[in-house]
Amino acid sequence: MALSASSPAQPKGATGCIVLADGTVIWGRGFGAEGSAVGEVCFNTAMTGYQEVMTDPSYAAQIVTFTFPHIGNVGANPEDVESRVESAVGCVVREDVTEPSNFRSLERFTEWMEAAGKIGLSGVDTRALTRRIRMTGAPNAVIAHDPDGKFDIPALVGRAREWAGLEGMDLASRVSREKREEWTGGHWRLGFGYGEATSEKPHVVAVDYGSKDNIFRNLVRAGAKVTVVPAKATFEEIMELAPDGVFLSNGPGDPAATGEYAVPVIRQLLEADVPIFGICLGHQMLAIAAGAKTVKMHQGHRGANHPVQRVAFEEGGGWGETSGLVEITSMNHGFAVDAATLPPEVEQTHVSLFDGTNCGIAIKGKRAFGVQYHPEASPGPQDSFYLFEKFVGGLG
Repeated sequence: MALSASSPAQPKGATGCIVLADGTVIWGRGFGAEGSAVGEVCFNTAMTGYQEVMTDPSYAAQIVTFTFPHIGNVGANPEDVESRVESAVGCVVREDVTEPSNFRSLERFTEWMEAAGKIGLSGVDTRALTRRIRMTGAPNAVIAHDPDGKFDIPALVGRAREWAGLEGMDLASRVSREKREEWTGGHWRLGFGYGEATSEKPHVVAVDYGSKDNIFRNLVRAGAKVTVVPAKATFEEIMELAPDGVFLSNGPGDPAATGEYAVPVIRQLLEADVPIFGICLGHQMLAIAAGAKTVKMHQGHRGANHPVQRVAFEEGGGWGETSGLVEITSMNHGFAVDAATLPPEVEQTHVSLFDGTNCGIAIKGKRAFGVQYHPEASPGPQDSFYLFEKFVGGLG
């Protein structure tokens, strides 16, 4: 059951489909939850960590196409869940999900998808779908699963067309914590599970725009005490906690939309000379707070194999000794900081070697920096863990 350029007759045995806003229907075999869900179709090139990908809040309102053909092989378990809030609504895979083969597996991926309310579609020519996204951009679509194979295609097309899309959409407020939380979990080790936080200083206040749990574990691993606050926490609420530094998390949606309430707070933190470290959405809003702009990308960056180079900038910025080195990073973003709009007081510290887009900034005269990628990985390489140590170690 391969990608079709139009809306063909439903093949025998098709129990799922993905319907694009232009009317294209892609048939397959449904798994996981039954029903339908609307979102933007993207693709992820990671070969491992599908459960972590599917529970990353940065994927809220998105349908993930996995380019790696074998998804679900190692099953699922509670330890690999990165967040229990809204995240990806569904996924598209090439091969049918097989019986799991891994000593950590506690249930089949299909069972976990069903319990999590996420829709899966297998038997799809994911290479063709990925090429379509690369050529024409990430489309709006509806993914649907009905074991009886009954679908109202015109209604699904209409729903995909009516959905407004991610541009201009604030999703951080939907996926953020509703109240303050003292983080207690430490780094995971095989055979031991997650450790406990023990430090009392330095104190990092992390703003949750749609965070992954591994972010906080890495802050703890670097030696910090972590308090997590909601996305709409005010400057006064943050400062009442007497932070030694503030962390701005990843998250979904349009940074300009979330920035309507988040950027004024970040600007106040900058004026107060509070040390700041932002990643992904947090990085984008830090850039906006400093005077830059963000743009919607054609296809986005999503995967665990993205090369990023540290580039030289003025002495005193803290990166000169490592300029030119390349990190292989984990990424998940559909918006980017427009490097051409960076004001003179903001230096570009990292760039993508795939397309040259901005992947890092530092603000002159301030203890504030950000990166576009996910240094906490989960899934992905560990090349960028040093950023947590750089941030926490600089808090004194």
